[in-house]
This record gives sequence, C-alpha cells and structure tokens, in this order.
Amino acid sequence: MKRSVRIVEVGPRDGLQNEKTNVATADKIELIDRLSATGLRSIEATSFVSPKWVPQLADAAEVLAGIHRRPGVRYPVLVPNEQGYARARSAGVDEIAVFTAASEEFNRRNINASIDESLQRFVPVMERARADGVAVRGYVSTVLGCPYQGEVPLADVVRVARALHDMGCYEVSLGDTIGIGTPGKARAMLLAVAQEVPIGALAVHFHDTYGQALANILACLEEGVAVVDSAVSGTGGCPYAKGASGNVASEDVVYMLHGLGIETGIDLPALAETGRWLAALLGRETGSRVGKALAAS
Repeated sequence: MKRSVRIVEVGPRDGLQNEKTNVATADKIELIDRLSATGLRSIEATSFVSPKWVPQLADAAEVLAGIHRRPGVRYPVLVPNEQGYARARSAGVDEIAVFTAASEEFNRRNINASIDESLQRFVPVMERARADGVAVRGYVSTVLGCPYQGEVPLADVVRVARALHDMGCYEVSLGDTIGIGTPGKARAMLLAVAQEVPIGALAVHFHDTYGQALANILACLEEGVAVVDSAVSGTGGCPYAKGASGNVASEDVVYMLHGLGIETGIDLPALAETGRWLAALLGRETGSRVGKALAAS
C-alpha cells in the first residue's frame, strides 16, 4: 500500500445533488470553506449541469464566487458537455470532471445517450480544456453493477476507463454507483482496468449501500490505489438506483487510513465536526460512524 492517500471530497457535489433538503448558497459556501480548513487537498465544489436536472446545484457560479480558495487546494467541478464547460470557465474554474458509465442502459436513462455518444460529447470539451490548460478528471459509473442492466462486463469497464484516459483525463475514478460490490469483485475490476490504465491514474469511488465500501477500498489500497473519493457525513445516493445509499463517509475512510499508518494530511476531528454540522443542516444524524463515535467520546 502507498504511504499516503489523497481523498477527493465529493460531498458538496455528489453528496448534495441528491439531497431532498434544499441547501442555501451561503451554507454550501460555508461547507466548502470548512472542508478546506481540514487539510483536504481536493474538494469537488459543484456541477455545471442543467439546473432543470439538478436544481440543488443551480447556484454553481455563485458558490464558486463565494468560497475562500486556499493555496494548494483544488476545487474541480463536474461538466456534462461543452455548454457546461463554457459556464464553468466563466466562473473561473481550472479543473473539471467529465462522467459516463460502463453500462449502456444506465447511460441511456441517466444522460439519454449511448456510451460512445457520451464519449463523443467529451471530445470538444477535452480540446478546449487542453487549449485552456484545464485539468480533466474522468468518472466511470456502474463499474460493479447497474440497476437496470444488472451485471456489467469487465471488458466494458476497461474500455470506457481506457477511452477517458486516452482522451487526456489525468485520473479516472471507478465508481460503484449502487454500492453492490464486494472486495473480491472490486479487486478484480481494478486489476482488469490497471492492465490498460496505469494504477497511478486510477481512483476508486464506492457507495455504501450494502456496508461494503470500506472493505472494497481496502482491497483496492492493497493493489496500490492512492486516491479515494468520499463524501463528508456519507451524503448522497443515486436517484436512478432505488435503495442506493450515500457515498462512503470521508470521516470513516480517513479513520481507517490513519489506522493503517497511511498519511492523508487531514484533521479528522475537524472533518467529523464538519460532517455533524452538515447533518444538522440536513435535519438528521451524521451518516458517519466515526463522526458519531467521536461526538460521544
């Protein structure tokens, strides 16, 4: 395992976008500023998708204008197409993420396009990003299963991950969108992709629907992964996958990493406090076991 791991905090985007409670712009700004103060180096701030589809993030430009950007912290945003890219650049963005899925059926229901059509949409985005000096990260959803298609062939996961990397994504995040993976399957999926994409360019993104996320992350860490996506307080879910719970909680991931002697640069008590603050804002208990335990100790 690597001696240090970078956490990509996706709570402000992937976490909040599926929350039913409307979160005020000022609270989103405070959330990102609180996260920036914990030592996180990469915080996915928001998304420039159509407000019609994701009304929670309609204030993307206002959020970016309001946050305090700390030196050494990256604030990537999600963009679906060239129009989203233009809006993001107008807001001063210098890193973006693009997304597709390894499942044809999921892609069609989620973004009304086939896998190949979705990849084609990224071509002009990648060209503009390259010309502008904007870093691009890629997401592959449904790498361990699809709510509509069921099993997703490993060959499809590998093909899509390789396509994103070949296009110029400096990093490709492999996502178990509905949280059905187990450690053996997670490890096999990672190793298959690593045959075509360098392990140093891969990240993992697990949802915790069946309580397997930490075990899956550990299996991938053992194979050399050094980047993990997670969401403070375990926020999020998947609107297209019934019963899919939130992302693995950042606090729980950091606790495990520190217990393994792996450096993150993150202040865990401060992160847990931020998770509890966010949970209170959403009107519930934190989704992090570590956050609950630290509050009780």
